[in-house]
Amino acid sequence: MEKDRLNTSVVVEAAAPEAAPARLKARLLRLLSCMESGLLEREAAARLTLLGALSGEHSLLIGPPGTAKSVLARRLHLAFEAGHYFERLLTRFSVPEELFGPLSIKALENDSYRRLTERYLPTANIAFLDEVFKANSAILNTLLTLLNEGEFDNGDCRVKVPLISVVGASNELPEGDDLQALYDRFICRYNVHAVADDNFVALLELDEQNIEPAASDRLSHAEVDSIQTAARAIPLSADALSLIKALRPYLAEHNIVVSDRRWRKVVKLLKVAAHTNAQPEVSLWDCCLLQHCLWNTPAEQDIIQQWLSTQIGAGSGFKTERLEKLIATWESTLQADKNSQTQIDNEKGEHLYRGRDGKQTTDNSEQDWARRDGLALYLSPPDQDDRSNDNQGYTERELTEGFFDQHYQQCHIDGHWQHIDQYIADPGNRLIHHHKNPPCMEATVHPASFIRGRLEESHKLASDIEALRQNIEQGYDAIDRALGQHLWITACFIASAKQALSENLEKVSAFKKRLELVVAAYQHLADQQQSPPASRSSKTA
Repeated sequence: MEKDRLNTSVVVEAAAPEAAPARLKARLLRLLSCMESGLLEREAAARLTLLGALSGEHSLLIGPPGTAKSVLARRLHLAFEAGHYFERLLTRFSVPEELFGPLSIKALENDSYRRLTERYLPTANIAFLDEVFKANSAILNTLLTLLNEGEFDNGDCRVKVPLISVVGASNELPEGDDLQALYDRFICRYNVHAVADDNFVALLELDEQNIEPAASDRLSHAEVDSIQTAARAIPLSADALSLIKALRPYLAEHNIVVSDRRWRKVVKLLKVAAHTNAQPEVSLWDCCLLQHCLWNTPAEQDIIQQWLSTQIGAGSGFKTERLEKLIATWESTLQADKNSQTQIDNEKGEHLYRGRDGKQTTDNSEQDWARRDGLALYLSPPDQDDRSNDNQGYTERELTEGFFDQHYQQCHIDGHWQHIDQYIADPGNRLIHHHKNPPCMEATVHPASFIRGRLEESHKLASDIEALRQNIEQGYDAIDRALGQHLWITACFIASAKQALSENLEKVSAFKKRLELVVAAYQHLADQQQSPPASRSSKTA
């Protein structure tokens, strides 16, 4: 009878293959409705555990006791055809027998080391391991093989297990390198919180009914295998691939480590999500799920979720900070071009400077004999380290009192006596002040080709920003349509994504207005080039 039923199903799906994805999606919606019934704020956790199971992966729920972690695992079990459900609370004193079954006494009598696995983890299709990171080394290695390869070493035989998925639970993150390999086996991770204050009254009045799915909706092992096989043919869209490529260096910048194995398994999960959502390819929107797969701490999840909210719908690689720097650079470039000055030349092409008398000159510097209060200033005799007195010089009186004999008014210089009158009569002993003449400047008249280049560059950026603005606007408008009926993405992410896109839209619109002012300013300069002044006072270099 069962065989006939399966054959009939195959005939029906073969007759209408295009309807099969839609029927699968409707069936999964009913299963999710049963999993979420009677629970508050557990939609994302329910969807994540079911998606993980369909992908052949395992889920981890982190949170305090009493947050429905075990309830979700039991309901996940009900989503599949009859099979063994295994549940165990681990402690540091747990022994392998509690998970993998007791040793067979009869086998030991025959010198064989074999466990009686019936009703234990190796024979379960869904399992819930509470406080999974309390597992000791005696359990850890066997558990790793079972989770990763789906196999169990029973004595001298390695057997395939019927395990579809394990839901792990913990009140805390794993500590110690010995647990990192086990932690990495859980591809789907969700941080479970207590019900929010807004829903507290609803929690108190909650009807605890548990709606079990219809037998016809429950999934078999064969159907899970079929889903995974079909999902392998689902391609990544160009937008999704571009976003994932942009995400990897972003994670590295924030020291979020993701193993190569996890990246491959995450892509597999995205393909299963797309297939079960009746899509021909993995879309940009499916990448919302990455927020549940790549973090190692809850704080890292917030970083990833915020980045995804700003990227999805805006185009991968979108960075507000980069646009801000580009606009600021153009604004400063415009000011530099407008304030640019060029030194004036005379008819011979010589640079002109402003002399001390205010007249134009070709001399870039001038010098004159220094004076103080109308008195000439002199240098001290050559035997002083600083003859200029820190460029203050000496008056004749100061020179006489400080360096010359008061009676004879002489000073011994270079082996000879020299009178003060001889000393001050020598022009070489005068203090000379050097003055640097400022260049004569005028506003630069940029070549027309220069202004055209600036206009083309700023126009190009303005066009790119407008295209980005339209892209974000279209993404915002498409969110409800794209995600409203999505199997795996919850309303919570939709709301945060819409908020992020709305903020991005405001920022990009402001950037566009600022750049339009830059473009208008360069257009004004171009118009001035077309109507130059009738004459110019000097030649511009």
